[in-house]
Amino acid sequence: MSEFWLISAPGDKENLQALERMNAVTSKSNLSYNTKFSIPDFKVGTLDSLVGLSDELGKLDTFAESLIKRMAQSVVEVMEDAKGKVPENLLANGVDLTSFVTHFEWDMAKYPAKQPLASVVDTLEKQLAQIETDLKSRTAAYNTLKTNLENLEKKSMGNLFTRTLSDIVSKDDFVLDSEYLITLLVIVPKPSYTQWQKTYESLSDMVVPRSTKLITEDNEGGLFTVTLFRKVIDDFKTKAKENKFTVREFYYDEKEIKREREELSRLLSDKKQQYGPLLRWLKVNFSEAFIAWIHIKALRVFVESVLRYGLPVNFQAVLLQPHKKSSTKRLREVLNSVFRHLDQVAAASVLDASVEIPGLQLSSHDYFPYVYFHIDLGLLD
Repeated sequence: MSEFWLISAPGDKENLQALERMNAVTSKSNLSYNTKFSIPDFKVGTLDSLVGLSDELGKLDTFAESLIKRMAQSVVEVMEDAKGKVPENLLANGVDLTSFVTHFEWDMAKYPAKQPLASVVDTLEKQLAQIETDLKSRTAAYNTLKTNLENLEKKSMGNLFTRTLSDIVSKDDFVLDSEYLITLLVIVPKPSYTQWQKTYESLSDMVVPRSTKLITEDNEGGLFTVTLFRKVIDDFKTKAKENKFTVREFYYDEKEIKREREELSRLLSDKKQQYGPLLRWLKVNFSEAFIAWIHIKALRVFVESVLRYGLPVNFQAVLLQPHKKSSTKRLREVLNSVFRHLDQVAAASVLDASVEIPGLQLSSHDYFPYVYFHIDLGLLD
């Protein structure tokens, strides 16, 4: 599974024994894989400041999770032709996300633990805010380029009534620079090919004999040329429509066709040039944002544990990885039972709820006798 439960309990003898019982039961019943989660000794400050940080960290946690999900989705969108390789590009410090979380160590160089907690949180906030700002600008530029390219490529798709013809026709298909003659393009339904060949010369006066040629066709019909005198264009269009032949409005402009082809070539080149740098930036900064997010989880465990269990600071954090979704209800019952002594009323009410509600769903408002946080690595779900 791609989810983890991060809990903490007081570090006294009774609760360390409770943690040992939890490890024994969950291991024996194959409910979860448990590891210690190391959190450094921070400067506690005042309890009032911790209450303020608790609320701030909650918001920062939500923001960080949203940011890395957006970054993961951006990787998917950029790697549109190689989506199978997306997971190998979503790493944290060069390792897969599960390995990073299960072997988490606080980064003292980036986030010095000797600084006041407010300073550490401020560093994390500024780092994530900068990543989000850069993400918006970089992906906006790339997506604009991608949209322009897709719009141009769409013109080459569709049926003969809507698609661009600049990549189909050539200069040789038209009579150009004539004061009197003009070449039109006519869409003829496939069942009417024979009718077209027999009647096009007589649809109007002044149609050049044997001037039609099939240029291309799709599932529904074909695109034919026909050359006639300019002064009978309107009459020819009317007669063609009566026979269910459609004159496609198109006039050969070599400069415009060249410009359109050059624009397509430029957009393809620009997209190719931006692809590598953008993907590298996403990989590096996804890693940075994810690492910051797990540090925020560690800070939340510390702050909530001090507020819950009091001073002096003495608690043990444990990371649990449920083995399968169906075992989470039983795992929750085990935890509530093992740590019931921390808060008899709360534990009893939650335990009752877990028995009554199939497939217990937890929300941010659930209360447990131990400190609890959820980490979901299903970033692309």
